[in-house]
Amino acid sequence: MNHNVLITSVGQRVALVRCFQDTLRHFFAEAKVYSTDMNPEYAPAAYISDGCFKVSRVTDSQYIDQLKMICIDNKIGMIVPTIDTELLILAEHKSDFEEMGVFVSISSREFISICRDKRNTGAFFEQHNIRVPKSIDKNNPSFPFFAKPYDGSLSTNLHIVMTPDELTKELVKDPKLLFMEYIDSNIYKEYTVDMYYGLDNKVKCIVPRERIKIRAGEINKGITEKKPLTQFLYDRLETIAGCVGSICLQVFLNPDTCDVIGIEINPRFGGGYPLAYAAGANYAEFLIRELFLGEQLEYTDNWKDHLLMLRYDDAVFV
Repeated sequence: MNHNVLITSVGQRVALVRCFQDTLRHFFAEAKVYSTDMNPEYAPAAYISDGCFKVSRVTDSQYIDQLKMICIDNKIGMIVPTIDTELLILAEHKSDFEEMGVFVSISSREFISICRDKRNTGAFFEQHNIRVPKSIDKNNPSFPFFAKPYDGSLSTNLHIVMTPDELTKELVKDPKLLFMEYIDSNIYKEYTVDMYYGLDNKVKCIVPRERIKIRAGEINKGITEKKPLTQFLYDRLETIAGCVGSICLQVFLNPDTCDVIGIEINPRFGGGYPLAYAAGANYAEFLIRELFLGEQLEYTDNWKDHLLMLRYDDAVFV
């Protein structure tokens, strides 16, 4: 069995690369963590990985064939995707890679389709007894309200509409925007929850982290917090059909009433996952133990509560 790992669309994910490098070499001393990117020369994590390969855009017809050749040439045993736009296409070709002896750390196409369309995500949350923001009638709205695209990512095209004067014709006519209840940040705290699901589709670890400060859609300052979200989510999401590997949920919590509101699910490693890793939730190790060593995992909450992360800019000089 090949034990090298390939992290795709690696970009600035330096911490994620190092997480896999440190963990993988603990089990297989000679194993490598490679990466791909459209522009490796401008991707900081490309220089941290053990080798980075230039690939086409994920929507290009040659993308999958390029990945297959990289896997063959570099004895790849596992692919770890990192961006939303590549998830569906990799899920569609997951069995092709498995026939090559390469496991893609990705959920089923059906579950990814739920996550990629926020209309489906809302229905999923409600089916699992998790409240979602109330819908707002854009033709007869109550203010303030929030609008976001049903297929958006990276916190783009988001709108907080406080008064009728701010409701433009462009917003009303935008077919992709969902209009919903505004969640007051003075009342609710925002959390990302890193969750790991085993090959049996059962949750093995849940790490909520409060998003104290956000920059460019990604957590900049955050802190891990076990109560009350860990048990709340375990009770409702212990098993998810088709869910495998690392995912991250976005939720709001009212600390006074314990009201929880589900916002979205990203079926991949989240940008702030390094905080969960530093707290002791090593999902890279979980993948290695399941996929390379054939172990069965048990649920664990053995990670550090109230661990604070303060991010800062660093540089790679080439």
